[in-house]
Amino acid sequence: MSLLRSMRVCLVARTGSCPVRGLGPRTDLLSLRVSRAGPLPLQSPQPWHAFHAGHWLSSASSKELLMKLRRKTGYSFVNCKKALETCGGDLKQAESWLHEKAQKEGWSKAAKLHGRKTKEGLIGLLQEGNSTVLVEVNCETDFVARNLKFQQLVQQVALGTMLHCQSLKDQLSTYSKGFLNSSELSELPFGPERKGSLKDQLALAIGKLGENMTLKRAAWVKVPNGFYVGSYVHGTMHSPSLHNLVLGKYGALVICEISEWKANLEELGRRLGQHVVGMAPLSVGSLDDEPGGETETKMLSQPYLLDPSITLGQYVQPQGVSVVDFVRFECGEEGEAAEAE
Repeated sequence: MSLLRSMRVCLVARTGSCPVRGLGPRTDLLSLRVSRAGPLPLQSPQPWHAFHAGHWLSSASSKELLMKLRRKTGYSFVNCKKALETCGGDLKQAESWLHEKAQKEGWSKAAKLHGRKTKEGLIGLLQEGNSTVLVEVNCETDFVARNLKFQQLVQQVALGTMLHCQSLKDQLSTYSKGFLNSSELSELPFGPERKGSLKDQLALAIGKLGENMTLKRAAWVKVPNGFYVGSYVHGTMHSPSLHNLVLGKYGALVICEISEWKANLEELGRRLGQHVVGMAPLSVGSLDDEPGGETETKMLSQPYLLDPSITLGQYVQPQGVSVVDFVRFECGEEGEAAEAE
């Protein structure tokens, strides 16, 4: 709820008194009820996110600080106000205080939700220079998968994987490819300053959205000159704050060896990625392999997805590229395909 909307909500209470015979004119029904029922029970302490507004917001500068903290962190009015009160109006300390409290609540909620199935989620694709990463983050429902805060978590995981990929030593003669399982992914540092880990960001997201989530896996590819990585994501959504991050339900990377750069290379890579997503091959195979049918698992022998009258190998050969490897992610997949990485 926005600040203006929350400030429009007000409670108007009317109180009155009713003299009771024999108790005197200044004694009312409430006094009688309290005396008969005994003392009112004390309220239990409120959690960190339930403090009520006091009189701290007395100046325009204080209100401006509050609005700035809300925009920067996304936390509620009462949480931001309590943080500024606790930290004496210091914006940086208040932000740290909020994150610390939210993290504690997130870890607690994560422990309670642990074990609940996470079959929904998103695939994230990020390309920077000669590096490309593919990540999968899961949640319980598609409703949460469409939430901006969940998509920001996928973005953080993709960035963390990209930093890991770029920190590795380059192979000068050929491409390099690697995979990270859930445990390895969770331990990656978060952000360019490398403070905290991705598992801390996961706990924060669980605390905010109230669903179990998992950082399932990631793949990375680095290529030298003479190679190209084609890519495709099905059910595409572009990240609102990172223009080259693409989100969807299926993703594929296709590593090609090229003799020269061509204008149609990006479109060719996209079509090869579409084929991998749609036909789900298990290996690349060879151009010398016999053409197969719909059950064929070798990529180059499969009927080409966009023109089944020819094989993928027959489509690729005149293009002047050689397919050497690929990666395919399907959100929520289980079994051998997911475990192979």
